Amino acid sequence: MVKMPNCCQLRISDRYANAKGERKFFRATVSPILLTALCLTTIGATNAQESPKTTKSIPPLVSQSPAPPLSGVASSGNQISLNGRTLPGTWLQQPGKSGQVTTHLSDGAFRQLIGINFLNSSNWARQPIQWFSSVTTPQVLAARLLGAYRYLDITNFAQTSGWQIQANGNTLVIATPKTQITNIVQSQEPPEASAPLQQARILVDLDRPTPWQVAQGSAIAKPQPPSSDPDTPTPKPTTPPNREWTVTLDGIADPVLIERYTPQLPAAPPTLLPNLLKQLSPATPIQPIPPAPQALIQKVEVVKNQTIISLSVPFGLLPQVSTVANPNRLIIDIRPDPLEERDITWAPGLRWRQHYVNLGTERFPVVWLEVNPRKFGLTLKPMWASPDGLAGTAPLIQTAQRYLAVAGINGGYFNRNNRLPLGAIRRDSQWLSGPILNRGAIAWNDSGQFYFGRLTLEETLIAANDQRLPILFLNSGYVQSGIARYTPAWGSTYTPLTDNEIILVVQKDQITNQLPGGKVGTTAVPIPQDGYLLTLRANAASAASQLPIGSTVSISSTTAPADFSRYPHIIGAGPLLVQNRQIVLDAKAEKFSNAFIAEKAIRSGICTTATGTLMITATHNRVGGYGPNLAEHAQLMQLMGCVNALNLDGGSSTSLYLGGQLLDRSPSTAARVHNGIGIFLQPR
Repeated sequence: MVKMPNCCQLRISDRYANAKGERKFFRATVSPILLTALCLTTIGATNAQESPKTTKSIPPLVSQSPAPPLSGVASSGNQISLNGRTLPGTWLQQPGKSGQVTTHLSDGAFRQLIGINFLNSSNWARQPIQWFSSVTTPQVLAARLLGAYRYLDITNFAQTSGWQIQANGNTLVIATPKTQITNIVQSQEPPEASAPLQQARILVDLDRPTPWQVAQGSAIAKPQPPSSDPDTPTPKPTTPPNREWTVTLDGIADPVLIERYTPQLPAAPPTLLPNLLKQLSPATPIQPIPPAPQALIQKVEVVKNQTIISLSVPFGLLPQVSTVANPNRLIIDIRPDPLEERDITWAPGLRWRQHYVNLGTERFPVVWLEVNPRKFGLTLKPMWASPDGLAGTAPLIQTAQRYLAVAGINGGYFNRNNRLPLGAIRRDSQWLSGPILNRGAIAWNDSGQFYFGRLTLEETLIAANDQRLPILFLNSGYVQSGIARYTPAWGSTYTPLTDNEIILVVQKDQITNQLPGGKVGTTAVPIPQDGYLLTLRANAASAASQLPIGSTVSISSTTAPADFSRYPHIIGAGPLLVQNRQIVLDAKAEKFSNAFIAEKAIRSGICTTATGTLMITATHNRVGGYGPNLAEHAQLMQLMGCVNALNLDGGSSTSLYLGGQLLDRSPSTAARVHNGIGIFLQPR
């Protein structure tokens, strides 16, 4: 993960996020959208936003309930040992007919660890697959929903494939037959130096089917020609660097193949002899020797009984991996449009879809989940990274699994430096963090009703003689001059975010203490469980004399628009994209910067359709270029049938989760995020 710097600036202190700040997107050199069997990716970046206004204090919410007992399960666990390598993945075994034990893998682990291709299906209980087999007559595996996962019965599949399986405590040990890689061939000649690599294909021949995985690596620095003038700096490359990809197979490559693709050290360029230099006039230009084009296959090596094929893939192209039988072959297509269309009913009321959406001449790969919120047993809830308070970030996979969510998407903005929220979070009618800057938000209830708009929370501190003081922030990492409030939901303590704050301790609606905050980040002040803290910053510090110890205070709270207050759950992000079928994008009004507005980046979104369906979407880099800007994102959501739509945090934060895995990218390329929206499936 690339750590993104905070792009917000604080008017009071330059070390904390402020109002124009938004997460600054770092362009991805490659933006993969997941093929089905692949976890593809890109990197964009992500960072913060800010907030005014506040709300009520609340006890910390319990984010994780204990997993229900798995009835009828002989053994289960969350680790898989595949040919000696221990990997994360949930599994269970059940007693079957005649005392036989059946083995079930979570579909995400099966797809990503083995390389299984999921085919379209309208029946969640039956999943057709393709793996070194025919697409026209696919094998169909029985599926069952249990806890936060969908499990596939792989018993017959494993037996047919010659696997040996044994449960060992929390780990399912899988051993697959030894496999030989007999040939690796690239089907086209290396390109000319001046022409981009297009539509290349690599064929990997095997003596039998074997598990495989694909992963994106780091950018590959381009070799630069030597300068003819030592005083002239080397020009920066005008095109993004190639990206490393690795395809790993459980099998041993023939030594001839390893030697064939062993990198050769480039020959040193011939030096110009002194007498030749003397023959050249000072005006004679010396032409640099152009670098040789990077080979697509950089290296083939065998490591711990696995063959790793390292690729150098140019910007705008991505690998698409598939398998065929007779002969058994892995096909790696390098192409600009690798996304495979998918339409899979994953659970009752929950559908996984992905395809390209055309916007003019541009094609954008979109992966999304469609949720029927009126389906019995499906609910949505906000979730956040830390179980101990609001400070913290974590991979969305980790957060979703801690909450036992079956699916989810990253949510609102946050300060990546101090890992504090910068927008509205409300769950079960309790405010966790207040909204900021009248930015876009989505609200909903457990009956499948949703509300979209630009949200403000207006809190007022009411003191003696009906004195009223505005509270600008609630449990927020957005810092400005004024009064802020911190409740037990923030955590057990509050540490000043700016210098020289005045901190008022309020317990049972009475001010019980006044404390000097001192230097930023030095002194932690306990937050009372039966009250909250008020922090008076900059010019607001003068209000301390009007709020002496012993004063009785109360808080009034209202939302604008008032409709937001009717909903127990809220996530704020922005900008608002679509409302009542019309594009209403006004990022300037929501205090987003010009750079953020124009940036082309990977985007997350959430919307409702005319039929009441909810969609959570991940839009990655367009074919041959970068992701959509905000205006394009609004148009794409409208084209997909959104009646109301909100832009969520994006870039490297974009993460679409289902059943233990990310659908839209490799987990290694997804940034840690502060909060998200989880989809929960009640036990059937």
